[in-house]
Amino acid sequence: MLDPQYRASAPSPFTAGCDGAAAIGVLYANAEVEPSLAINPINTRNWIASWQEDRWGSGGARGVVIGSSNDSGVTWTQRSLPFTRCGGGTPANGGDYERTSNAWMSVSPVGTAHVAALAFDGGVLQPGSVSAVLASRSTDGGQSFGPTSTLILDGAGAFNDKVAITADAATPQYVYAVWDRLDVSNFGPTYFARSRDDGRTWEPARSIFDPGLNNQTISNAIVVLPNGMLIDMFVEIIGTANGGFTSSIAIIRSSDNGTSWSAPIKVADDFSVGTHDPETGAAVRDSALVPAITSGPGGVMYVFWQDSRFSSGARDAIVVSRSTDGGSTWSAPARVSAGAAVAAFTPAGTVRADGTVGVTYYDLRPNTADRATLWAAYWLARSTDGATWQETQVAGPFDLDLAPLSTTSAAGYFLGDYQSLLSVGTTFIPMYVTTNVGDTGNRTDVFVAPAVSVPAATASASVPKASTLSGADAAKTFRLSPDWQRRVSENIASTLRARRELGRPSSPQLR
Repeated sequence: MLDPQYRASAPSPFTAGCDGAAAIGVLYANAEVEPSLAINPINTRNWIASWQEDRWGSGGARGVVIGSSNDSGVTWTQRSLPFTRCGGGTPANGGDYERTSNAWMSVSPVGTAHVAALAFDGGVLQPGSVSAVLASRSTDGGQSFGPTSTLILDGAGAFNDKVAITADAATPQYVYAVWDRLDVSNFGPTYFARSRDDGRTWEPARSIFDPGLNNQTISNAIVVLPNGMLIDMFVEIIGTANGGFTSSIAIIRSSDNGTSWSAPIKVADDFSVGTHDPETGAAVRDSALVPAITSGPGGVMYVFWQDSRFSSGARDAIVVSRSTDGGSTWSAPARVSAGAAVAAFTPAGTVRADGTVGVTYYDLRPNTADRATLWAAYWLARSTDGATWQETQVAGPFDLDLAPLSTTSAAGYFLGDYQSLLSVGTTFIPMYVTTNVGDTGNRTDVFVAPAVSVPAATASASVPKASTLSGADAAKTFRLSPDWQRRVSENIASTLRARRELGRPSSPQLR
């Protein structure tokens, strides 16, 4: 028996041709993906979320929709943001764009809801293309949002990707946005913008870490520790001499609200090989290169990501590394996900006020040998010590074959680069996307399912202890075979292509 599930999304509010541009790729009307949930600390029954509405197979969506609930997720109202033309954007209000992606939510200590998203026209680094990071705020629990702020606006010379926004719980009125910015010269630094007046105005965006030529960061996200220190986590991708790639997870720190930043500190190597249908080989656009970071009481931090190290490259599991000293050192990765014989993907994590840590993820345990279907389920694992885990099933089985299909050269079934997990008191709150079996006119919806069931101790027995295979020690404990390294590199390349082929084919000069 699953916990109660409440649908947050609704039929699309958008009309045909609302973006004012020629259709390129397949439009999945009514398909919602990639939810981001925030809970109002002033009124914890007030939940506010954002997601992409009407996903395009060629990347991005028609618009950002906000869902808000005042009864702890049981009922929801929806409204679109004027970040695109379909959502009511115009040249006058700062939302005159064809498509949007990567909407992200956060709520400040005084209850102000903040949302940031990408908006763009055309392809990546193509003649005539435009790329922006937009933000807006709500002071009425998500019922309405104020003017659109443009944090950065680039033409064809650069493309902005993977924005995350964080309201500072330790220093009220401060809000931070962070993303990666690719340019035609093959640089991909981390960019950062800051508000010191609760999102009313924003300082100019600037680079805070540059990994150098032919390298980039991706999936930047900031958490704020109780002592006020900012931690920006990201994946650093390095181009190799033979034209391949390696990647690792790292952090940089700021003790002055983002004015200055430390040198990077490595968390661990990233050995994701991606998720595929075991019968057909079809790809899943998962969270390869998109780790999740969360912090809890005492400043303890956890990073979760997909990694194949515990199967010698056969498939990804969900792994975790923990820091108890402000990010100076990190534990060796340990496997969290059960179902060791199947791929697990797309983690989201949080820490409750009592220190219990939770992580949600998809896996393929329900799948069968039927080549026409790809059955998946959604799980919540929880731990009081970060070493042993208990799990409950949140949702599924559902047929992943019905998800919107990315139709770029890096095609794959897409539910979002991330999902959400928060908590209220002792209750974990997963927000996630599943498919609607048999309904091709409404392929996906966004749900919440407050976790009230008692977990079963199914995962802990098979989870390796956090004692080996980490960061600088990885070379001492195992070596990647040439084939394994090739598959890791190819997965990085495929993941980058998927993110660079938004709207139209990507520039051939980019790796």
